[in-house]
Amino acid sequence: MPEEFEDSEEKYEVPPAFFPEKDFEEAEVVLTEPIEVRVDGIYIAENDNQAHQFVALTDGDEKLMISIGSPEAKAILDCLEQEVPDRPMTHDLLRNVIDRLGATVGRVVIDDLWHNVYYAKVYLLKGTEEFEIDARPSDAIAIAVRFQAPIFVQSKVFQLSHRD
Repeated sequence: MPEEFEDSEEKYEVPPAFFPEKDFEEAEVVLTEPIEVRVDGIYIAENDNQAHQFVALTDGDEKLMISIGSPEAKAILDCLEQEVPDRPMTHDLLRNVIDRLGATVGRVVIDDLWHNVYYAKVYLLKGTEEFEIDARPSDAIAIAVRFQAPIFVQSKVFQLSHRD
């Protein structure tokens, strides 16, 4: 580690473990089963001459807007519109690797929101084994649409995202 950082007194707050129940009690957030959603679309909003892209997820009643990067927006949109690039992009490469390993994506779950940062997990299935992989929501969604895997959002994420 570089010497200039060794004596730094600045402390970084570490995110809590996922689903720390005591935090939910204090925040008055109720845990329930994850809610299945679908991709409603990719949207662009301009602010201060900068374009910000969002993926919109909906269960038919509620909508969740998650800010995503341009490459991830393109990866999701290309798959939804059945655009096939000349060469495999990163999410296509990952799909090919998962396929070659004899696995599939069982589901994606957006399971936490902390300090305006969303967290997700990709659940891979191989035979009777399930593997949980941490992922950014945008990457998890881009992978889910390639496998036509269901996407879920923990209800607490909807609750937390609608707070002021």
